Amino acid sequence: MYGIVNKSIEELVVHNFGAEKWEEIKTKSNLDIEYFISNESYDDEVTFVLAQTIAENLNIPLSEVLKSFGEWWILHTGKNHYGYLLESGGENFRSFLLNLPAFHNRVMMMYPKLMPPEFQVSHVEENSVHLHYLSKRKGLTDFVYGLMSGLGKFFATEVFTTHITSVQGENTHEIIKVEWK
Repeated sequence: MYGIVNKSIEELVVHNFGAEKWEEIKTKSNLDIEYFISNESYDDEVTFVLAQTIAENLNIPLSEVLKSFGEWWILHTGKNHYGYLLESGGENFRSFLLNLPAFHNRVMMMYPKLMPPEFQVSHVEENSVHLHYLSKRKGLTDFVYGLMSGLGKFFATEVFTTHITSVQGENTHEIIKVEWK
């Protein structure tokens, strides 16, 4: 993953718990990285180790760390660094979700080594869709729940998510019902 992901995790921790807590988490993670460079590529394991260390250090479930980070990613990192992309993705929550399958194509122009997940939508109704989350990475589904929550707040829309099923296979394929008011 790119360094901007890990920098964003750092910003989330510092914002909520302070710089000292971040230094403590960084030390306990046993990562030999002083600081993250946004456009540098880092092994995915770095991000997973940081998330797990945060969960252990704060005594909260990893799923909550990932959900919080997903929301933070939209409301802070995305908004501050890619606001124009978020705004061009749709005029409201529904249109953004319908355009989501093409979203990472635009992001890949900035980060050519990016290995983004794939999103597909099906069962499109007035106030709900089935969101298909496909990824070579395992263990980030809760991050997607956080993304949906963050997007709901970004578009001032009440959002509800329900896990429908996990499609068995080599890669992650989760189907999530996303509803909004």
